[in-house]
Amino acid sequence: MVRVEANRRDFLRWLATAGAGLAAAGIVPACFAQEAAAAGTDVVVVLGATVVDGTDGPPRPHSAVVLTGDRIAWVGPAADLPPLDGARVVDGRGRHLVPGLWDTHTHGIDYEQLWPPMFLANGVTGIREMQGYAENRVTRGKIARGELLGPRVVLASSIVDGPVSLLGPPVTRVANAEEARAAVRTAAAQGSDFVKVYFYLPRDAFAAIADECRRLALPFAGHWPYRIRQLDAARAGQRSFEHLFGSPIATSGRRDEFLARLDATPFDPKAPRDFFNLARELDRQATLAYDPATADHYFAGLKAFGSRLSPTFAVNRVISRPAETYAHDPRLKYLSADIRAYWADRLPLFAPGTPEQIAQQDAYFDAQLRLVGEAHRAGVGILGGTDCQNPYVFPGFSLHDELDFLVEAGLSPRRALRAVTRDAAAFLGRADTDGTIAAGKVADLVLLDADPLADIRAVRRIDTVVTAGRVLDRATLDRMLADVEAAANRPVAAANARSPRLPVHGCC
Repeated sequence: MVRVEANRRDFLRWLATAGAGLAAAGIVPACFAQEAAAAGTDVVVVLGATVVDGTDGPPRPHSAVVLTGDRIAWVGPAADLPPLDGARVVDGRGRHLVPGLWDTHTHGIDYEQLWPPMFLANGVTGIREMQGYAENRVTRGKIARGELLGPRVVLASSIVDGPVSLLGPPVTRVANAEEARAAVRTAAAQGSDFVKVYFYLPRDAFAAIADECRRLALPFAGHWPYRIRQLDAARAGQRSFEHLFGSPIATSGRRDEFLARLDATPFDPKAPRDFFNLARELDRQATLAYDPATADHYFAGLKAFGSRLSPTFAVNRVISRPAETYAHDPRLKYLSADIRAYWADRLPLFAPGTPEQIAQQDAYFDAQLRLVGEAHRAGVGILGGTDCQNPYVFPGFSLHDELDFLVEAGLSPRRALRAVTRDAAAFLGRADTDGTIAAGKVADLVLLDADPLADIRAVRRIDTVVTAGRVLDRATLDRMLADVEAAANRPVAAANARSPRLPVHGCC
């Protein structure tokens, strides 16, 4: 024991003097070493891996990454390390190390026995949870305090919509500017990381949200508010547009015709879904009249205003296929019976049924892929989100599907990976702490058995996940998934740590 402790002190002494990367980042290298020594924190070394650090730099083979506590303390050639007797070594030889992944459109983190372990088992160490309510604020706090193992959570406000809405409680409905400002102030008081806006907001309410968010330095993002032109919403500060709603119309030669029709159609409080269905059908028709010049104007505006597109291909693919397509998905074993039943009941509301509808929806989805490829080539920022908790969109697993779709859309594997690492962190205001593998960043890492730059499907081949410095090896990840499966097959009240809060429509 004396020898081990002595060697550990030797290693920490080396770390305190070798952290050029930390010094460059404005961090005193000795601080991490001193804190680790005082706290008895494990020093972890991922040794021999090829580091794919999330930047545009080349992969770095035969590297070492040193972790102390929940931070990365040093990154460099493995040959530069002193003897490692005082550190825990993770064998990275023949493997590729990438930053932890972010899913930037999720729901349901308060299913505490199911969702958090599924995210981590799939390398998702951070999420943007797109609807805030009391239960998931509690879950976010548990994770932040280390009481629950789960991904980092960036949490929305309650969804803010107009007096007509597709959604029931806990959505916040506002009818005017005064109510909209109050909703933003409530979101800030609740500790929301951003405000989520929705479809049916009146124009004056949307303008008030934008102004109040500026006043409180609180970002806002969400769906396309139908009464606002997208570039006007982007100019007002809307940070992201989810699901590509409105993007086909905004890039169509028939844009003005379709927008005029929507403007002339009232929201019907007795049948709110009618307007949603109309807008979705017009989006589909708009893809048949894609106009490069109109699209260039739209993409240039989004880029200029810094607004991102969040395609959520994972959910869009599900709702473009016949409902029975997913009935035997093997990942269903990780979901409780009530969720499986809900999904089976809800998907037919959106899925195509006739051969003609199936062909139309397949063509629509292909057009969405092409649109995102064009947007990416025009310099528009693309986010990698899934909309999990909607039917057959699985926490963690579906982010791998989303990466496949981003590559199919035209992003290179490197760019797709960046969309869910560095670019996600930058979008969320966490560039200084997250998203890349560098000294001083949080210790969120994924060790892969194959090269994701050669084939993005390598993100499925996970050997080890590190979340906030905690090392989860393959055996641990397998046990976590086995525990999820066991929890899912218990009675509903036991499987879901919190009362069910299921989506009330296909995309939220």
